[in-house]
Amino acid sequence: MTALSLEKAVEIINTAFARGADLKLKPLGVSVLDAGGHLVAFQRQDGASFLRPQMSAGKAYGALAIGMGSRKVEAFANERPHLVAGISDVSGGRVLPVVGGVLIRDKAGAIIGAVGISGDTSDNDEAAAIAGIEAAGFTADPG
Repeated sequence: MTALSLEKAVEIINTAFARGADLKLKPLGVSVLDAGGHLVAFQRQDGASFLRPQMSAGKAYGALAIGMGSRKVEAFANERPHLVAGISDVSGGRVLPVVGGVLIRDKAGAIIGAVGISGDTSDNDEAAAIAGIEAAGFTADPG
């Protein structure tokens, strides 16, 4: 399995911010987590609200915890709200089942981490995450 280095995490964040600028998105917060759900890097743009660290990490953590990009996690939450509420409870409230959490896969298809972005619409957050992941040479799995 490929390791997710700090250098690659920063590249993901920088590219996500650049994509956000291209799309004229609101200020973003970007969390990059490794496969174990540990924070590798986080940055928040000037003007982003103070809960962006928790919200972006919650999107990435939820994707990792359930093993699917948060687009599927959100659909899953709508179909089985009691199960997702239970998962959120056992995780200490760390799961945010909203689009914007994208799994990072290596060339072999193994999950090596996830990116969560919060700040604009969920679809725009996801687009910025995908751009960052792909620029770093990985495969993005939004669900």
